[in-house]
Amino acid sequence: MSGLERFLGFLPATGFSWIDALDVLLVAFIFYEVLRFLRGTHALQMALGALLVVLLLNWTSKWLVDLRALSWLLQNVLPYAVFGLIVVFQSEIRKALAQIGKTPLLGAFSSNKMAEVVDEVVLAATTLSSQQTGAIVVLEREMGLRTYVETGIGLDAIVTYDLLISIFNPNTPLHDGAVVIQGSRVAAAACFLPLTVNPELSRTLGSRHRAAIGITEDTDAAAVVVSEETGIISLVVGGQIRRGYDGRTLKQALLEAFEQEPEAETGADTPPAAPPPRPR
Repeated sequence: MSGLERFLGFLPATGFSWIDALDVLLVAFIFYEVLRFLRGTHALQMALGALLVVLLLNWTSKWLVDLRALSWLLQNVLPYAVFGLIVVFQSEIRKALAQIGKTPLLGAFSSNKMAEVVDEVVLAATTLSSQQTGAIVVLEREMGLRTYVETGIGLDAIVTYDLLISIFNPNTPLHDGAVVIQGSRVAAAACFLPLTVNPELSRTLGSRHRAAIGITEDTDAAAVVVSEETGIISLVVGGQIRRGYDGRTLKQALLEAFEQEPEAETGADTPPAAPPPRPR
């Protein structure tokens, strides 16, 4: 008798049915997806820390010493802890719900003009980089950016190279802030963005880069940043910043971020682009 046959014969004897197996697999899948979503974020560290503290207190109150007051407190407070988790992890929960509620049809509808928008943004970014003019351009993806659009000056204009260059001209009143692009339209300029509070970031990153990281931590947007001091072009997606882009690599990265097929390079001897370095 093979090992599989022995295992199948063991299930009925122990009262473990296929429904139970499916139940266990579903729970394991849910835990796996939650851990995968929180991996590498501060939320995972906070959740693990809170769980360890609760388990330690519960174990101490029940097994080491008879701490009746602490045991009573844990038994009465823990049922309401879920509300505290919602408050603490509201940003992560919002991103997870938005991920579940994606609308592929709407994304496919707007993807026809996305390549044109990327071309205009890349051309503007490389020009501003050569002039060492600071800029930050936020491109909306699945999650809406209306909250941030309302903090700036509404434009509702077609995305063009000339418009972006004009907005970030230091002599214009709209240059200080971010441009938010929704679809193929410049929704607003001079927008205020939330600054990241990640303590592990390099101190060489200024407020413009920290704002780009902050908006991509709260939403799934992509942000293009041009440094005013060095002219270096950076791309921020999912709270991760990569620097040192040129026009070709920036266009390829943006198309990949919006799940577009990059255009084929002309010339057989063109080497593949190396991934841009991370800041140290």
